[in-house]
Amino acid sequence: MSALTTSPPTDGIGIANLPNQRHKIVAKRGAHFTIMVVGESGLGKTTLINTLFSTELSPPKNYSRRHVKQMDKLTEVEIIKAELEEKQFKVKLTVIDTPGFGDYVNNRDSWLPIVEFIDDQHEAYMRQEQQPQRSEKTDLRVHACLYFIRPTGHTLKPLDIEVMKRLGTRVNLIPVVAKADTLTQNDLFTFKQRVREVIQAQGIRIYTPPLDDDENAEHAQMLIEAIPFSIIGSTEDVKTADGRTVKGREYIWGVAEVENENHCDFKKLRSLLIRTHMLDLISTTEDSHYENYRQQQMETRKFGEAKVKKLDNPKFKEEEEALRKKFTEQVKAEEARFRQWEQHLIAERDRLNKDLEHAHSAIKSLEAELDNLQVGYGRGTGRR
Repeated sequence: MSALTTSPPTDGIGIANLPNQRHKIVAKRGAHFTIMVVGESGLGKTTLINTLFSTELSPPKNYSRRHVKQMDKLTEVEIIKAELEEKQFKVKLTVIDTPGFGDYVNNRDSWLPIVEFIDDQHEAYMRQEQQPQRSEKTDLRVHACLYFIRPTGHTLKPLDIEVMKRLGTRVNLIPVVAKADTLTQNDLFTFKQRVREVIQAQGIRIYTPPLDDDENAEHAQMLIEAIPFSIIGSTEDVKTADGRTVKGREYIWGVAEVENENHCDFKKLRSLLIRTHMLDLISTTEDSHYENYRQQQMETRKFGEAKVKKLDNPKFKEEEEALRKKFTEQVKAEEARFRQWEQHLIAERDRLNKDLEHAHSAIKSLEAELDNLQVGYGRGTGRR
């Protein structure tokens, strides 16, 4: 009896269904995405975030007391969490805002709270990975950082260069030109070209979409050429001259449309962040930035050892310097007073020594006179 032979199925053994299985898992679990916005006040950070995700994630800031002198010159970190759903797919979104950055005349060390927050999230995630129970891990690692550049029409400021250098090595840095509708098309083109030249000359690392995918290489190249993205943010509906209702800003000369690629690069930025490269931003954070931090820490620390914290706190640096200056002045004043007192004591000692010497001299002269009198008295008694 001959053995039965079964022919393999025509559709293969099923390995090709693995992406479908992965799609089901991802669709069920959803995703989480953390985005940070860094820039001076009044550049439209909150408006852009609300425009990007078509919802009011953060209420507009109240700038009525913007010019009131603030005593605490600090860069704060605000965390906004939301859950978005589109076609039954959920994304847990976290927005990190940095109010107070770059709003003062002296912005020294204003970037430290931002850099420390990014490093602290890597540190917190690494510590959670070292625990026996890792089922519920809190992950606030920043996947993308939008750095808002003021549309001056000149070039990057020294503060921009310094901060972008420090952020580029820690996070996926995406520079954007805020309020692009305040510049003409020619001025905007020249400004973006100058910014690109400074970024290249200073060696600033920014996020660029990968070009290894043949299908999306042309789109990725278009996104790279648009960096830094010129953006217009608006959540208001306005009517154009031809009767269309669009998101934009209405002026006397016309309407600046948010999603019009002839007016700004908002659609390109949204495509980079959400539509085409969100997964690449997440994987780059996990495989590159987090791994670099983890490797650096594991090379200098023992397993389970806590991170060495800096003793100097930038939040109280100015107060510490003021107290140190006050203490130094007080010490100098006390030293001057002590020298005067010491000189007075020395003068008083010299005076007393002189008085003592005069007293000794007077005593010796009196003793000599007494001896002379005694000798004279003895001679007179002997003659009698």
